[in-house]
Amino acid sequence: MDPLVTLEEGDTPLIPSPALSERTGAEVWLKFEGANPTGSFKDRGMTVAVSAAVEEGAEAVICASTGNTAASAAAYAARAGLRGAVIVPEGKIAAGKLAQALMHGAKVIALQGNFDQALALVRELAERQPIALVNSVNEYRIEGQKTGAFEVCDQLGEPPDVLCIPVGNAGNITAWWRGFREYDVAPRLHGYQAEGAAPLVHGAPVENPETVASAIRIGNPARWEDAMDAVTSSRGEIRAVSDAEILEAYTFLGAREGVFCEPASAASVAGLLKHPVEGRVVCVLTGHGLKDPATAMAQATSVIPCEPEIDAVEKAVFGA
Repeated sequence: MDPLVTLEEGDTPLIPSPALSERTGAEVWLKFEGANPTGSFKDRGMTVAVSAAVEEGAEAVICASTGNTAASAAAYAARAGLRGAVIVPEGKIAAGKLAQALMHGAKVIALQGNFDQALALVRELAERQPIALVNSVNEYRIEGQKTGAFEVCDQLGEPPDVLCIPVGNAGNITAWWRGFREYDVAPRLHGYQAEGAAPLVHGAPVENPETVASAIRIGNPARWEDAMDAVTSSRGEIRAVSDAEILEAYTFLGAREGVFCEPASAASVAGLLKHPVEGRVVCVLTGHGLKDPATAMAQATSVIPCEPEIDAVEKAVFGA
């Protein structure tokens, strides 16, 4: 594709997870997509979508977002010299993601509604204006994101038995399945939604989705049919995990594995802990923990105040 708009995304680490392996009895690996340039898996698809937008002569790019797509679209638009606009649900975007979109120069519109309403509006706007829609309804996004499946197979030397993945708008599970099929392999795909935003589990849209995992706070996934095809074709499953289970997995990863992911990412691990499986398992961690500092601070232990004296320091470090 010419021109190629890239920030050298992809090639993210596949990290062995001894603590999770011990706890579940499976051989667990963590695909840490938070190592992408803007801190989430969205960059894999955005490089292709924005490159295509430039090639097709678009004047700007636009997306609806719970945060990560906004950050990624803004960064790649800036890289391409295009104007970027993102529509986010008012008061429902994590601080780290909002800061990224603003710093990359995008026009950020806070919609007095939810993500599903925002997506419907940007789809209509893209039909009326010479602007490229870069949500996961864009096929180029899926083509880029499928490379995660290629990487995991290459890194392991073979496909995993099971892939655990968070599900929000359902583009990523769709993309991973496409990638595995192109590699002519078929691991079981286990998708996990938050209980308060689990339309695929319940079989009906959720009008007012709510969850601490803001990245998957979506009530009517755009890739609904594709996601269900991925789950059924892979002999996998789609299940829900509670916010408490997500936060427990999120804390466990940070404290026991040294891996700091955002809450939505931990849904894949929460699902594995709730529904253990055998064999070689890869949990996709979709975004970096610094995306949502407020949740991290709310979960962490408090900072210890200390006077500038050695006895005080010693007590603070070694005291109960």
